[in-house]
Amino acid sequence: MVNATIIPIHRGHIRTDINHIVEGYQLGSAAEPNPDAPMDEGVVYNLVIDHPEATILWDAGSHPDAGKGHWPEPLYAAFEHYDADEHPLPDALDAAGYDFADIDAVVMSHLHLDHAGGLHHFDGTDIPIYVHEEELKFAYYSAKTTEGSDAYVLGDFDHDLNWRIVHRSVETHYEGIEFVHLPGHTPGLLGLQLDLDSGTVIVAGDEAYIRENYDEGLPLGAGLLWSHRHWYESLRELKERERRHNATVLCGHDESDLERLESGL
Repeated sequence: MVNATIIPIHRGHIRTDINHIVEGYQLGSAAEPNPDAPMDEGVVYNLVIDHPEATILWDAGSHPDAGKGHWPEPLYAAFEHYDADEHPLPDALDAAGYDFADIDAVVMSHLHLDHAGGLHHFDGTDIPIYVHEEELKFAYYSAKTTEGSDAYVLGDFDHDLNWRIVHRSVETHYEGIEFVHLPGHTPGLLGLQLDLDSGTVIVAGDEAYIRENYDEGLPLGAGLLWSHRHWYESLRELKERERRHNATVLCGHDESDLERLESGL
């Protein structure tokens, strides 16, 4: 157990067809062959983990110019981060009482465009940027070839960064914090298990975009899944950790989870 605190950093909202978030949420039928596409919003947030050994930033959010050409136009049309410019990382950190001089390390859950867009602030610094080996490989593979996933923007992560590569399924770099490999959404998704004096908190990242993914075991839409099989295996891993540690599990884009964090869990 460690005496650390978790401070949420609000970065705005993404609006998208909920079928991207929950597989098969709204399907056509003989009775209703052309149903309306339901739109939903997910919150974008980062975390500052104030730990005795380091002040750690979890994820870097979207680039503030997401809607001004930084994201490819078709991708922005599908995943509209309509207020990214209102929540740039420096301002969001400042609102929480921090600035870049306070950050000792960054842990990237993955390198999708709504998570890696603030990494340019660490270009040319020696601040360690933790990322899983499989994630870094797949991000470059996707951004530099016609294969992989279109959810990676090269300009988000192709910087002079002090990458610290996580190789194994579980690693510990700070007391009371486990880096947990949770492939499924992407090949190299990382979650965190924080064994705090106040109880265990598991940051699931985009393994579960919203509560329905986690609580009801409903997978993400196919466009947001690298592997169904790996996603289900990672879900079982999280459920076992939750049971074993009586943990609080936080989903990657769920508004209610952000509110729980803001109220102090």
